[in-house]
Parts: sequence; structure tokens; C-alpha cells
Amino acid sequence: MKQLTDVFQQHVQAELDGDLDTTMATMTDAPHLVNVPTLMGGDGFAGVKSFYKNHLVGKFFPPDVEMMSVARHVGSDHIVEEVVIKFTHTTMIDWMLPNIAPTNKPVEVAVAVVVKFDGDKIAYEHIYWDQAAVLVQLGLLDPKHLPVQGAESARKILTYKE
Repeated sequence: MKQLTDVFQQHVQAELDGDLDTTMATMTDAPHLVNVPTLMGGDGFAGVKSFYKNHLVGKFFPPDVEMMSVARHVGSDHIVEEVVIKFTHTTMIDWMLPNIAPTNKPVEVAVAVVVKFDGDKIAYEHIYWDQAAVLVQLGLLDPKHLPVQGAESARKILTYKE
């Protein structure tokens, strides 16, 4: 199990460092990646590499990003990671907020990442978050008449941090 967490940590660190080659070296020959709320990602090695190159690696988040781990669940071939991500929307984040110009507003969002391994390589990542909560915080969705929350949902999850 430690080996899976080591590979996943290497993968995430390479994304943050802007190291596309190391990011892809942690993945199988036929991975897939889906950011569920926006359906951005890729299928197959070339598709995932293209997504990372053009939308994520080295372009992950604004400079003030904070990632707070809530919990990590490790199985024999899966990791499920719960994090709260906090940032100010000062740059384009097209994989999360396609076609939305920076609003300079703060965002806090709970994110769940499901990672499946094939041996010691990542076969896929499925990434989930509450897009309505993000849009409320950016002032793009009015919560007055809808059953949605903003940063409160992420803050609630942090109260259960392991």
C-alpha cells in the first residue's frame, strides 16, 4: 500500500512542479482521466498527456493555492483522496472553470479523487467536486432560490479531517 501512495505522491508533485514527463511516467500505457463536473481530461496515453500539457501540468492553480488533506483511503489497487482546495481565482483554470475569466474571488471546495492502479502505475483518475459551490463563490450562480452552498460545504468537510 505504501508503494501506491508513493507513486500517487510522485504523480501529484510532478503535476505541481510542471514536470510532464514524470507525471506521465507514473501512468500506464492506456490511462484515462476525467474531471467529472467539466468532463475535461483525456483517454489513452496521448489524450491524457495532451490534457496535462495544455491544461494542468504547470498550470494547476493560482499561486495562493492551499490543499488540505481530509482523508486518504488506500486499498489493494485504489486510493481515494479527500481534500479541500482553497485559492483565489486570479488566473484561468480551464479544466475546472472553462471559459471563465479570473474573478479575483476566493474559493474553497471539497474534492474527491479516485485513483485506480494497474500494478505500480496509475490506470485512471476520476476527480469530483461540487461545481455549483464553486460558481456560487465566484458570484456566477445565485444560491437564494437553489439548494446549493458555497464555501460552507468545504468548511464542513474540514471539521471531519482525520
